[in-house]
Amino acid sequence: MAQHNGVFVRFIAGAAIAWTVLLAAGCGSANNGKSALDGSPEVNALYKDNCMSCHASGLNGRMGEKTDLRKVGSRMSEAEIYAQIENGKGLMPAFKDRLAPEDIERLAQWLAAKK
Repeated sequence: MAQHNGVFVRFIAGAAIAWTVLLAAGCGSANNGKSALDGSPEVNALYKDNCMSCHASGLNGRMGEKTDLRKVGSRMSEAEIYAQIENGKGLMPAFKDRLAPEDIERLAQWLAAKK
């Protein structure tokens, strides 16, 4: 029985390593080495801290096309983007209690330029 437990532990450890590698590979972006985070240091930090978990480092989204922000300025106005960040919509949570209005404005301006 102890031998089987060792095999199981090695299997679980290997699976955990493989999963970590797959997740790390998925965190990149397909933008040929150009960083999608081309905003000011403040905007980049806001995005990394609040948006990247769902919208990915390349703005390409992690949960389908609705989370793809690469051309969000072509679909939504700055005011619409601001309202969505502030109030949330669908699966997106509201950030009005987490971010200052000026931080929401910075993100909305930056994203509205993505066309």
